[in-house]
Amino acid sequence: MRDKFRNLQLDKIDLAIIDNLQKDGRISNSDLADKVGLSQSACLRRVKGLETQGVIEGYVAVMDQTAAGLPDNVFVQITVEKQTKELLGEFERLVKDCPQIMECYLMSGDADYLLRVIVSDASDYEKLHMDVLTTLPGVSQIKSNFSLRTVTKKNDIPFNL
Repeated sequence: MRDKFRNLQLDKIDLAIIDNLQKDGRISNSDLADKVGLSQSACLRRVKGLETQGVIEGYVAVMDQTAAGLPDNVFVQITVEKQTKELLGEFERLVKDCPQIMECYLMSGDADYLLRVIVSDASDYEKLHMDVLTTLPGVSQIKSNFSLRTVTKKNDIPFNL
């Protein structure tokens, strides 16, 4: 990520815009311009440029899982029987369609995939396990770990390391 930033040659103002937007995606252009020391029109041009370059991918509201009735995180390691392009492609397409699967990573190591799923409780996970996870193509092993609590959860990308 840092190489992508370096290749784009972002200056201090771009980085200040990104920093402020990561902290408050709803900040007005007027307030953002004041914080980074630009006119409103120059600030808006910079933000639009960062969006066009793909540095800013989008804006979202971050929901509270508990308020949504899905307080539990389960980390699921999935091993597939073989890693063919077709099997992995179908597996990944189906994973993307499941609304309770919040994240999915193709991994090195013992498991092929690591998923973070959100559920209301253990019985909700059992249903997801039986109805979705075990039916995914090529699955040979599933290992599940319930999170006891979230220690930290970040949304800001550390671009100034």
